[in-house]
Amino acid sequence: MYRSASNRKLCGAIFDVPAKRKQLELIEAQISAPDFWNNQEASQKLMQERKRLENGVGQDTAVSTLTSDIDTLFELGREGEDVGAELAKELAKLRQMVDHLETNMLLSGENDHCGAIVTIHPGAGGTESQDWAEMLLRMYLRWAERSGFQAVVTDQMEGEGAGIKSATVEIDGENVFGLMQSEIGVHRLVRISPFDSAARRHTSFASVFVIPLIDDDVKIDIKTEDIRIDVFRASGAGGQHVNRTESAVRFTHIPTNIVVQCQSERSQHKNRATAMKQLRARLYEFEMDKRRATERKLEDSKADNSFGSQIRSYVLAPYRMVKDLRTRYSVGDVDRLLDGDIDPLLHAYLVWKKTGKIFGDSNDLAE
Repeated sequence: MYRSASNRKLCGAIFDVPAKRKQLELIEAQISAPDFWNNQEASQKLMQERKRLENGVGQDTAVSTLTSDIDTLFELGREGEDVGAELAKELAKLRQMVDHLETNMLLSGENDHCGAIVTIHPGAGGTESQDWAEMLLRMYLRWAERSGFQAVVTDQMEGEGAGIKSATVEIDGENVFGLMQSEIGVHRLVRISPFDSAARRHTSFASVFVIPLIDDDVKIDIKTEDIRIDVFRASGAGGQHVNRTESAVRFTHIPTNIVVQCQSERSQHKNRATAMKQLRARLYEFEMDKRRATERKLEDSKADNSFGSQIRSYVLAPYRMVKDLRTRYSVGDVDRLLDGDIDPLLHAYLVWKKTGKIFGDSNDLAE
């Protein structure tokens, strides 16, 4: 049942708005100082902190406004007004907002606040799997766009005939890595193949791997002599200039055999900077994974890209449903999900990871 007073109390507990307002006042005082921009790195971090605090205060204002509107609708209903449809709409909006807040509260890992580097590879199956990998790439790019995150495809190898052989995407925004951890693993697609003249049903696989896009202040020691640098002509779409000049860059870290590459920019210098950022992130995750070896291994999330190892099934025929095999959460509107609306799946995973809750067919995250 909806209770406005308790909801307002909950908002205060979640947001701690007075403390945030006080922090904002202190930051504003620092920003107004004449020498504020003398240290660009520190200034940028402070500006990011201001934005985070402003978002928190803004969310409190939004929830308070919505609960006030719902209170008004209840009053009108008690007076005999027909507000059922509008009230249901506003309550659904409040539910979505509370789910979003709960999701952010469940993110408590060391690097959950970071952006993410997402890598997608098709499994066995040729064109079918390559097309499926491209569908996943589009889904994540649309999700980033919906969420207001900045996404850049830094490397993409086109498939033969259709789809992609691999893709790497940087998604920058608050809590992206924490959210995207649910996507690590093998994704299975069942559909009537658009590439089969006999219109038979095919099963395809693609793997997704995610690492945190670490902050610049995290110190990673990379020796120049440990890196082999190769430059080559960028492949795929991008115009004549991209394909005619050796602007693409590949870094190989010899001690660990970690390889990263970038070909998204026309400038070799910019591609080098992006590749180095990704190498730092990969090496950081490599070292952190060794420390966490007693709890889990990085390879556990890189399961075989085939039958029996998938984390989620996307069925487009003979029925239409997406089901996460860990949380048992299912979605019937497959088109909406493939168009980037994956937040319910991300939320269910975080709840499952924190509490072990299995959702079954009801998908009631409010239980």
